[in-house]
Amino acid sequence: MPQPKVIDGHMTEILRDDDAGIGAAARLLRAGALVAFGTETVYGLGADATQAAAVAGIFAAKGRPHFNPLICHYESADAAFEDVAADERARLVAAALWPGPLTLVLPRRPDCRIALLTGAGLNTQAVRVPAHATARALFRAVGRPVAGPSANPSGQVSPTTAAHVLAGLGGRIAAVLDSGPCAVGVESTVLDLSQRDAVLLRPGGATVEAIEALIGPVIRGAAPGVALRGPGMLASHYAPSLPVRLNACDVTAQEGLLAFGPPLAGAGAVFQLSARGDTTEAAARLFEGLRALDRPGLTGIAAMPIPLAGLGLAIADRLSRAAAPRPV
Repeated sequence: MPQPKVIDGHMTEILRDDDAGIGAAARLLRAGALVAFGTETVYGLGADATQAAAVAGIFAAKGRPHFNPLICHYESADAAFEDVAADERARLVAAALWPGPLTLVLPRRPDCRIALLTGAGLNTQAVRVPAHATARALFRAVGRPVAGPSANPSGQVSPTTAAHVLAGLGGRIAAVLDSGPCAVGVESTVLDLSQRDAVLLRPGGATVEAIEALIGPVIRGAAPGVALRGPGMLASHYAPSLPVRLNACDVTAQEGLLAFGPPLAGAGAVFQLSARGDTTEAAARLFEGLRALDRPGLTGIAAMPIPLAGLGLAIADRLSRAAAPRPV
């Protein structure tokens, strides 16, 4: 078994895949900590998907430059379908291919528990039930959806052993639940069933032929101009209907203010991302803030400057997309 790794005084604990280790990992996740876990595909970097601050910690640990949608993991299809709306196609595919290396992108339910940051502010969410007994036991013990992109620094090779996780993220996360090497070694297939046409967003461990045998033709890749809803790709995220003004140093009574630090005076409404100027806290609240200020009675959203450090770069990327000219 790999040894715990300490960086700058922060230790990543190695947990065995027994009842005690699973229980310890579940307690850490419920407390908002990050725990890597094995699946049949690759190791995932887990966080409680209902806690926006915990999800923001994933982006910080990975050094992820964009707020791409993250996959939520569940112990069963019934548990997953409590948070997303499953049509007949989704239920057919889930019955045949879950548990397994398949991720489904489906509309969020109105009472969805998952933090908006997990789905990058979209009205859809990627969900999966892995074919890995330890992982499903962990999700059952947590009792909440677990967000889990691959447990590696952004842009690096996905990990298939606990040692790989430690090499990339040791000292940056609380623990690794070591369940040995992954059997498949490639990421899950991502299938978008949120609209009329079924669209393959990412090939992976579940074959397109198996999917098409269940639900008919699947489009390979999203059409030009269509927002990509899956993980592992450059995504087009939720954009407010009101125009967004960046690096605002003043604000009018007709604008909503997205504040970072002491707010500017005179705004028609204020949503505070982080009073203490913390970029991780700001990331956790970003999509909630954009939605809160995107309302009748305001003419636009003024976003105060955010430093390009920590998650500030990812926040700036998201805000620049929100402020970009809209298609005519």
